[in-house]
Amino acid sequence: MKTLLSPAASSLRICCASSLSPPSLSNKFIFNSNYATNFNKFNYANFNISSPFSTKPSFPIFSPIRRTISPFLSMASSTQSATQDESTSSNDLNGFQLIQAHQEKAARLPPVEEIRTVLDNSVRAMLSTFSQKHEGYPSGSMVDFACDANGSPILAVSSLAVHTKDLLANPKCSLLVPKDPEDRTDLVITVHGDAVSVPEGEKEAIRAAYLARHPDAFWVDFGDFQFLRIEPKVVRFVSGVATALLGSGEFDQEEFREAKVDPIYQFSKPVASHMNKDHGEDTKLIVQHSLSIPVDFADILDLDSLGFNVKAGYKGSTLKLRIPFPRRAVDRKDVKTLIVEMLQTARNPVN
Repeated sequence: MKTLLSPAASSLRICCASSLSPPSLSNKFIFNSNYATNFNKFNYANFNISSPFSTKPSFPIFSPIRRTISPFLSMASSTQSATQDESTSSNDLNGFQLIQAHQEKAARLPPVEEIRTVLDNSVRAMLSTFSQKHEGYPSGSMVDFACDANGSPILAVSSLAVHTKDLLANPKCSLLVPKDPEDRTDLVITVHGDAVSVPEGEKEAIRAAYLARHPDAFWVDFGDFQFLRIEPKVVRFVSGVATALLGSGEFDQEEFREAKVDPIYQFSKPVASHMNKDHGEDTKLIVQHSLSIPVDFADILDLDSLGFNVKAGYKGSTLKLRIPFPRRAVDRKDVKTLIVEMLQTARNPVN
């Protein structure tokens, strides 16, 4: 595996400030906790970054109060205002430092396991092929896919499709899979490989795997459709794009094939939906206890055997954070057990 800057791949971000001076956009950065090992290798003062969730500045630590001051009180008011601003900024910075320290230690899946897991649970991607109609130019198509037992993406393609004609003429292609299409700073996976026809003896197993992800895809049995497997040569990831802590890396075919799919990740949607709909305050309490700071809200995004990821509000910013389980979860029932334990601990903390 080749890794640039950091081997981690997740997209959990924390907003922070680089100094205690009144901020301009030039002294703000977004801290990606998975690249915490490189925290001291960057000069953050040169970054001008906005929140991935809003067009507003990512983290307005200081909010100067505009007021009219009497000449007789100008000196005292100025001193008092400066003291209040310094106190506020110090408290804010201390909060973000607590978050930073927490995220550096939060348990996560190994990078290759996370990549394999996210890819296995994804269903749609951008396919890039070599255009036969416009020679020398790439062609892009949105496609549905599923993964086989080895993690290789499977496509169900029509002979009428342009990308099918491209692949039959030149099998070299890439498949770009974003973990969160709405957040460009989140994890993005690119599979570089060759598209090959599925052997006759494997078609039933491949068909079952594809329909498990796309149960309404009745057209796969049409006469002009066939299954193609993209055999990975290199699997590349990038995370933290447009943030101060850009991380990227790649795995070869063997590394990727040997990686395991996390068995708990598949329960992300039902667990997150239930918790966010019926137990939002409980999630918020768990997050606050884990971070040791108050948050405005906390919604679960996904989870795996080592913990869950949340979108939380803090000091006017929206952050993606990692909340670790006390121990590894072994099945879906165990996830419930762990969440209940974490809630009980949060409600009755031991001093």
